[in-house]
Amino acid sequence: MTEISVVIPTYNEEAKISDTLKSVLAYLVKNFASFEIIVVDDGSCDHTLREVKKYPEVKILQNLVNHGKGYTVKKGILASQGKLILFMDADSSTDISELKKLQVYINDFPVVIASRAIDEAQVLKRQNLIKVFLGRLGNKLIKYTLGLKINDTQCGFKLFQTQTKILFEKLIINRWGFDFELLFLAKIFKRINYLLNKYK
Repeated sequence: MTEISVVIPTYNEEAKISDTLKSVLAYLVKNFASFEIIVVDDGSCDHTLREVKKYPEVKILQNLVNHGKGYTVKKGILASQGKLILFMDADSSTDISELKKLQVYINDFPVVIASRAIDEAQVLKRQNLIKVFLGRLGNKLIKYTLGLKINDTQCGFKLFQTQTKILFEKLIINRWGFDFELLFLAKIFKRINYLLNKYK
């Protein structure tokens, strides 16, 4: 089995995707014996696909019309073959080198997510104050509504064990909000697995 799959959803990322693919390829070549990169394009109307095709190592999946990030990530994850699966944003808002920090925990936890809301976070490109405020407010609402103990559900850098692909099969949100639906499903499945193991 492939060691790791990296899934990158794109939508009009012509200006940034080439730099992202260069850095991801360089990192994976250095750190993994086998890997795959899957770019899933969500109906871009610029030259994103032209840029991606410059990298023959990269697998391309294409939505003929725009479906949303949730649909696009799901498509890439379900097509992946890796023992580990990472999805990350096309603009490298979280650099691929941060993967090593998630790998420390992945043997013990089937889902590991990056967070910009912890004290140790090194945020080099900060959003404007309005976006930060609305983001924090939204995260608090999500936390208390769904009972999640996570301060940054929306960070687009998440690592999964391959068996968690079943969570993506259950996703119904195609656009904004798929992240917290995914984490809520993970919470439910954790409880189900706990009960099944307890009462075998």
